[in-house]
Amino acid sequence: MAMKLPKLIRHYSDIEAEKNERRDSDDKTRRKQLGTAEPAKMPDFTLIYFNARGTAEPIRWMFTYADIPFSDERIEREDWPERKSSIPGGKLPVLMVDEKPLPQSQAIARYVAREAGLLPEDNLEAAYCDALVDTIRDVMEKVYGKMMSEEDEDERKRWFVEEFFPYHMAPVLARLNARLSGQEWFVGEQVTWADFMIAHAFGEIHSHHPDVFEDYSAVTEHIEKVRELPAIKDWIENRPETSH
Repeated sequence: MAMKLPKLIRHYSDIEAEKNERRDSDDKTRRKQLGTAEPAKMPDFTLIYFNARGTAEPIRWMFTYADIPFSDERIEREDWPERKSSIPGGKLPVLMVDEKPLPQSQAIARYVAREAGLLPEDNLEAAYCDALVDTIRDVMEKVYGKMMSEEDEDERKRWFVEEFFPYHMAPVLARLNARLSGQEWFVGEQVTWADFMIAHAFGEIHSHHPDVFEDYSAVTEHIEKVRELPAIKDWIENRPETSH
């Protein structure tokens, strides 16, 4: 008569499976102790903005520079009234992070800069970047406001030459030119999101008013240096053609 094996005797494969589980757990613990834990899965990103460069463009640059996959969803102006109610907060840009909406261009840019490794590790240098980005935002909000106005082109040119440039933009360019004349990047020895903001914002103005940059050669060279970074250059050459 066949004898049944005691229940205490387990199958060899079960014992090996337990060994493998313990080994994997030990490996993960060891990686954490050594600071080499497996990186967390990157979220799925969808950047929603108008079919324009605007405030979303430097965010696109940062994704591209760091080789972070993202969906670049563009809304045509004529479709905006219909789409507005479906957008969280009813304003653009919005970044969807695994279906979670993140509003406000500055918050999005800072978040993506962190994901892309474009924030300085030094807290003071990071604060300098924040200060510059806020200053650039203040300057560019005036430009965007005028661009969206119903004033004619002659009035816009007069405003730029007589009001905007001498009192708002020139002082910023002067300080920035002095700083960039003595160093490669805005802070530290590596490119940061502040450099991207400089190149995008002032690059847009330079493309329309190159003459006002004659006294700010260091800024002009900085714009070109960032735009010539291989990933950024490739993006600029292949991005959709838009007027602004």
